[in-house]
Amino acid sequence: MRKLTEVLEKKESNYILPFFWQHGEEEHVLREHMQIIDESGIKAVCVESRPHPDFVGPRWWTDLDIIMDEARERNMKVWILDDSHFPTGYAAGRIKSDYPQYQKQFLKVHQQDFVGPQNQAGIMVKWALQRPGQRGISVGIEQLDSDQEKSEQLEAFSAKDRIVGVVAARKIAPDEIDPYSLINLTPHLNGGTVHWDLPEGRWRIFTLVLTYEGGEQATEGYLNPIVPEATQVLIDTVYEAHYERYKHDFGSTLAGFFSDEPRFGNIKGPMASIGRLDMVLPWREDLPELLKEQLADEDVIRLLPLLWANAGSRGHEIRYHYMNLLTALYAEHFTARLGDWCREHRVEYIGHVIEDNNAHARLGYGAGHFYRSLWGQDMSGLDVVLHQILPGMDDGYFKSFTSTGWDGEFFHYGLAKMGTSLGHLDPKKQGRTMCEVYGAYGFGEGLKLMKWLTDHMLVRGVNHFVPHAFSPKKYPDPDCPPHWYANGHDPQYRYLPTLTHYMNRVSHLLSDGVHVAPAAILYHAEAEWSGEYMLFQKPARELTQHQIDFDIVPAELVISAQASDGKLQMNGEQFSALIIPYAEALPSDLMAQLLVFAEAGLRVYFVQGMPERSSEGEDGTAVLSALAQHERVSIVGLDELSARMQREALHEISVSEYQPYLRYYHYRHKDGDIYMFFNEDPAQSLETTVEIPVQEGLNEWVIYDAFANTLRPLHVRVDGAKHTFTLRLDKYESVMIVQGSGVMNQITAGLETNGAYEQVQEITGTWNISLAKAMQYPSFTTYGQAVELTSLAVPERRPDFSGTVRYEIDFDLHEVPDRARLVIKEPYEVAQVWLNGYDIGTRICPPYAYEASGCLQLTGNRLVIEVTNTLVKEQQDFLSQFLIQEPTGIVGHVYLQY
Repeated sequence: MRKLTEVLEKKESNYILPFFWQHGEEEHVLREHMQIIDESGIKAVCVESRPHPDFVGPRWWTDLDIIMDEARERNMKVWILDDSHFPTGYAAGRIKSDYPQYQKQFLKVHQQDFVGPQNQAGIMVKWALQRPGQRGISVGIEQLDSDQEKSEQLEAFSAKDRIVGVVAARKIAPDEIDPYSLINLTPHLNGGTVHWDLPEGRWRIFTLVLTYEGGEQATEGYLNPIVPEATQVLIDTVYEAHYERYKHDFGSTLAGFFSDEPRFGNIKGPMASIGRLDMVLPWREDLPELLKEQLADEDVIRLLPLLWANAGSRGHEIRYHYMNLLTALYAEHFTARLGDWCREHRVEYIGHVIEDNNAHARLGYGAGHFYRSLWGQDMSGLDVVLHQILPGMDDGYFKSFTSTGWDGEFFHYGLAKMGTSLGHLDPKKQGRTMCEVYGAYGFGEGLKLMKWLTDHMLVRGVNHFVPHAFSPKKYPDPDCPPHWYANGHDPQYRYLPTLTHYMNRVSHLLSDGVHVAPAAILYHAEAEWSGEYMLFQKPARELTQHQIDFDIVPAELVISAQASDGKLQMNGEQFSALIIPYAEALPSDLMAQLLVFAEAGLRVYFVQGMPERSSEGEDGTAVLSALAQHERVSIVGLDELSARMQREALHEISVSEYQPYLRYYHYRHKDGDIYMFFNEDPAQSLETTVEIPVQEGLNEWVIYDAFANTLRPLHVRVDGAKHTFTLRLDKYESVMIVQGSGVMNQITAGLETNGAYEQVQEITGTWNISLAKAMQYPSFTTYGQAVELTSLAVPERRPDFSGTVRYEIDFDLHEVPDRARLVIKEPYEVAQVWLNGYDIGTRICPPYAYEASGCLQLTGNRLVIEVTNTLVKEQQDFLSQFLIQEPTGIVGHVYLQY
């Protein structure tokens, strides 16, 4: 197997590009960090202004010249984060200073209620121009002496704003209107007042205002991502400037650009679901003209209040059309424009949007539609920061850095699968998905948690990583720790290559092939815009906990897909079932295509019910009726979905009992298959029997140890059409299983033994303990002795110690076994072991088990264990309050198994 041979021969590629923060440090500091990064097993950096004092100015070019020089010498790649600070869209301040016309625009609604009838009524609407937070100004205006002064003040603070329409609607409930009663009053607007014969009944007046203000404060003055000229300012300011200086490095040392968290920013937060939150909406001046074609209505202004008003299904139809157009404009004029520029200049464009708490299908923090927002990029992308994913925190919201908390179900069961699905389905992504990872967890995050997070991503298909971050700033830098190396103060840094080599090896095996999964789940964005809906992570959780793998597929890819022989085919992947989370309405083209797929033999499952109508308001009765009666279409309850699919043989692997925390990923190469298994349970080990279908020609099985870079055989039984084996995984443990032809020939000599250990000998006696901080290592200071091993982090011992604890002991054996391993229970958290002078290994997470065969003698055995914790004991930083503070040293027993 070619990929396996490459990793065994240490020829894997690099899949890691950490942020390298720039603040204007001196040359020797930058060169030292490039050396440190290179020596840690990482062959790329993503250079980020954090902020740099002179971004795209002379000092920036001086510093970047140094980094580029080091990268050329070290055969490293350099990526550029594409703005002076995150989030992307500031364009280094040029939008605000030179191109204010390209700032984000918004549409604001001002609402007034009246009771008629009143002939020749005058309704004052000019106060709709008042901006948020300007109530005090309006009071001041009323106190001015003359009408002229009042008028001048009003004009001054609303100079950029203008009324684009005034619409009336009849109220049919305290907060509901009749959508068919809408009347465009704009022609009756004169001097800030509407003159109109108000009919009998209760009426609501909607005044629609184009404004540049009222959005998210953190992104004020940012470019409007649906206007091509605005994106061009970013290209001219940042992209073209780097090309002008490094054009000969483009496509070689300079690999590309990274956009970080661009967004609509019309409001702060992830809850900006259209029609469900009162907010200004993203806008551009010609949007009414663009909406005319979709709405098939010449008077678009008359329909705009339905973007906010409670108006039943008609309101949902208008919101669907608006969001459908808005997200398409974002994709075309922002992401695709940047991506096309990069590809034309021989580099790549990557990055991510904010996905937090379901923002990916919304406005505010989001870009409206995850797949459209990243379609123009060359990798799929996502990020995990601020404790969003923590072991075991997978059930509903949990309190952390944000006041609302994090949606554990989304982050554990939705986020990574959404990202990797785009990587699988978009041809230009080439199966690549990048995750910005580890950031802002606090100094309490060490290599153990990092490895768990890495496996969480790998087992879902992520194969490129942007660790957050290397900071050359003077230690301790308070900006979103942890920081790898930390200018020499990070006690775990010398063990970082253990993690990075692991990441590169596994990522290499999970690249350049095809993901294999039995199911596809429909992405819910269009459903959310159209009415009541179910989040896609609901069925995703159900399938994940029953080892049924899937991709998340957006509606437009489903519409353009093919189906034959009962399989849905997308970019080389084949799915045996399509799962539709509950949606009150779906696009009419999608529903028609579902019927075509059912006719082609594809199983279609509607979870909790079928749609009632189309998103556009078109008549979908005939299609919905045909779907409801089709033998290949089923309505199934959420909690019945997995069992139903298993009964109908729409799954790939089986386990002998319910294993809710067992994850798997199947990846196929032309010359063999890879199965990754991971126990995500933070506390319990698991043991189960796994069944995998027999594949013709692939009859050899091996286990690949990505830490040791070695192979050992896997004992597999053939039971009819199934291959069966026993899987044992400790907490935090993962395993790579390779199925191929000829792979047994690559097994490393001496590792063929298998079977259980029958005897245990605990190592007892007096342990000598000494300590060393990172800057002192390997010079240790004597601490004391202990017979029982307990935490050093308790108040009466060394609660503020960050560094390495060395344990030394001599022991004898009853006999010298032919085969043995050393086990340490609960070291915190990196443990390196020497036995009789032999370095028998380093473990950064459970299981802390070390091969000891051939290293033992009958008497006078010398055991040395070094256990290294994180910087949190020394720093006690703000972000680490959301992590459990673990013990220091060994808390448990040390023993031999033989």
